[in-house]
Amino acid sequence: MRYDYKKQLKSFRFAWKGIRACVGKEQNLDFHLLVMVLVIIAGMYFHITRTEWMVAVLCFGLVIGAELFNCAIERLADIAHPEWDERVGKVKDIAAGAVLATAIAAAVVGLIIFVPYLIS
Repeated sequence: MRYDYKKQLKSFRFAWKGIRACVGKEQNLDFHLLVMVLVIIAGMYFHITRTEWMVAVLCFGLVIGAELFNCAIERLADIAHPEWDERVGKVKDIAAGAVLATAIAAAVVGLIIFVPYLIS
């Protein structure tokens, strides 16, 4: 079986299309992207270590990925059940809670990385 590079490139285009469908339209995603940029600037200012960069990048990916999953779940729920339904609301709340848990963990990691730089 031959690897289909064209199919793979098409998959990447669809993925970027999905990201663009949320950026600028989802307030929480935009907030997380802004925080990511601020952390990158702070990391460059404080010259954080390679290991700290790796941890920060993993946190970026986890939080942004969680936010994109949340966006997808919310949109799918709205399509499946356009009128208000308590069960759909709970599903959306759970998805948002997953993002919050990920963001809190990333914030704690950020404090662990940056507080020593701020103190010294």
